[in-house]
Amino acid sequence: MQHLSFSSLSPVTITHQPRGAKHHMDHNSDTQQRQPPNLSEVKSGHVEDESLLPDRKEARRLFFKIDLRIIPFIALLYICSFLDRVNIANAKVAGLVEDLGMSDDMYNWAVSIFFISYVIADVPSNLMLKFIGPRRWIAAIMITWGTITAAMAAVKNGSGLLAARFFLGLAEAGLYPAVVYLLSVWYPRKVQGLRTALATSSASNLAGAFGGVLAYGIMHMDGLQGLHGWQWIFIIEAIPTLVIAICVYFLLPDYPETCKFLTPDEQEKVTKLIEHDSPSREKHFSWKQVRMAFTDWKMYAFGSIYLLSATCMYAYAMFLPTIVVGMGYSSLSAQLMSAPPYGVGFVLTVITAYTSDKFLERGFHLTAISLVGMIGYILLATLGEDVPVVGHYIAAIIVGCGIFPLSINTAWMNNNQGGRTKRAVVIAVFTMMANLGGVIGGQLYRADDAPRYIRGHTICAVFMGVTCLLILGTKWGLYRENKRRDAMTHEEYMAACQGTDLCDNHPDYRYIL
Repeated sequence: MQHLSFSSLSPVTITHQPRGAKHHMDHNSDTQQRQPPNLSEVKSGHVEDESLLPDRKEARRLFFKIDLRIIPFIALLYICSFLDRVNIANAKVAGLVEDLGMSDDMYNWAVSIFFISYVIADVPSNLMLKFIGPRRWIAAIMITWGTITAAMAAVKNGSGLLAARFFLGLAEAGLYPAVVYLLSVWYPRKVQGLRTALATSSASNLAGAFGGVLAYGIMHMDGLQGLHGWQWIFIIEAIPTLVIAICVYFLLPDYPETCKFLTPDEQEKVTKLIEHDSPSREKHFSWKQVRMAFTDWKMYAFGSIYLLSATCMYAYAMFLPTIVVGMGYSSLSAQLMSAPPYGVGFVLTVITAYTSDKFLERGFHLTAISLVGMIGYILLATLGEDVPVVGHYIAAIIVGCGIFPLSINTAWMNNNQGGRTKRAVVIAVFTMMANLGGVIGGQLYRADDAPRYIRGHTICAVFMGVTCLLILGTKWGLYRENKRRDAMTHEEYMAACQGTDLCDNHPDYRYIL
C-alpha cells in the first residue's frame, strides 16, 4: 500500500511572533521560499513533552502499521455500503421496475427516499457513535442494513421497495461519519487526504466497478430457484456485509490509546502525534463544541460544496446503467459498461489525493476536478446523435473523472476542524448536507428526459460550475483568516488564547488551504 513520507514529523516548539514577522506556520503563498511544511506548521496546540513524539523513521513505521490494520478494513466497510445503496441501479436494468409494476416516478422516489432517511438519522447516528464507540456502532448498523438489503429481494410491489429503501437509509446513515471520524482520530491532518480517498471514494469506485461486473454475472442467474435476476443481486450483495459486520465487532480498533495491535509505547506516541495536531485534549462529549460546530461558517461552506458535488455523484451512480442504455447498449451490456468509468475514477482519485497530500493543498485540486466534471456533463448534454456511441460513452467516463475524486473535500473539511466532539458533529452535518444531494440527484434523470437526459446533464454541469466558485471562495476565506492570525500583536495573541477548549479557534491553529 502506498503511504506518505513522514520526513516532516519532527517536533518544533511554537512561539508567537509579533505583527509584521513571518509566522512559524506555512502558507501556500510562500511555499517556494520556505522549507516543506513540517507537522508544527499545521499543528494547533502544544505538546508538553515533545520527546514523546517519534522521529520521522519511527513515524513512518507506526503509521504504516496503522495503515495495514485500518485502511483495508475501512475500505471494505465502505465497499459494502456503496454496493448496497446503489445496487438498485443495477436491479432497475435487470427488470426491477417492470416486475414490481412500478412507475418511473416511483423508481425515482425509491432512489431519493434512501437519502431522506439518511439525512434524518445522520446527526443522531454520529452522536451515538460518540457515546457507544465506532466498533460496536458500525457492527450494529452493518448487520441491520445487510439484513434489509437481503430482504429487498422479497418485496412484492413498489411500496414495499420504498419502505425497504427508507429503512436502509436509516441504517447506513452512521457509517460514513464513523469512517471519517475514525480517520481523524488515527491520523494527523496533513496525511488524511490519501487515506480518506482510499477508504471512501476509491472504495466506492471499486464497489461501482465490481458491482457492474457482478450484476452482469448475476443476471445470468435469472430464473434460478424461481427468482428474478434483480432478486439475486440484492441477496448476493448482502452476504459480504453480514460477514464483515461480525469481523468488525472483533477486529476493528476504536482509538489509538485503547487498541491492542500497538504496544503501550506506540499507543502513547501515536496519541501524542494526534494531540500535537489539535488544540483540543477532550476525550468525552462536549456540548460547548456542539455549539461551536453550528456557529462555524466553514461547516456550511464545505457542506454546500459537497451538497452540489454529491448531487451529481449520486445521480451518476444511481442512473449510470440507465444512461448507458440510453446510448444504445443492451441491458446486459450496460451492466458491464458501467464498470470502466468507476475504474478510471479510482485511478484519478488516488492520484489527486496523493498530490493533494504531497503539496498539502486542497482547494485548487478540487477546483480542477470540478472543472473536468463540468466539461464531461457539457459534452453529454451537447453531443448530437450524429456522434458515435463511443463518443457519448467517453463523455460519461470524463464525468466520472470529475466527480469521484471530490473526496478531497472530505479531507479538507476534516483537516480544518479541531476537537473530537466538534469534528464528529461537523462530519455528521457535512454528511447530512451531502445526502440532501442524494435526494436531489434521485430526481434529476426523469423518464420524460430519456434517452439522452439533456436536462439532467445540464443541471449537473451548472452545479459543478457553482461548486468551483464555492471552492475558491472557501479557500480565500481560510487564507484571509490565516493571514489575520499571522498579523496578531502579542496582546491580541494572548487575548485570543484565553479560555479552554478553543479547538480551531486557537490563534496557533492554521487552516489547510
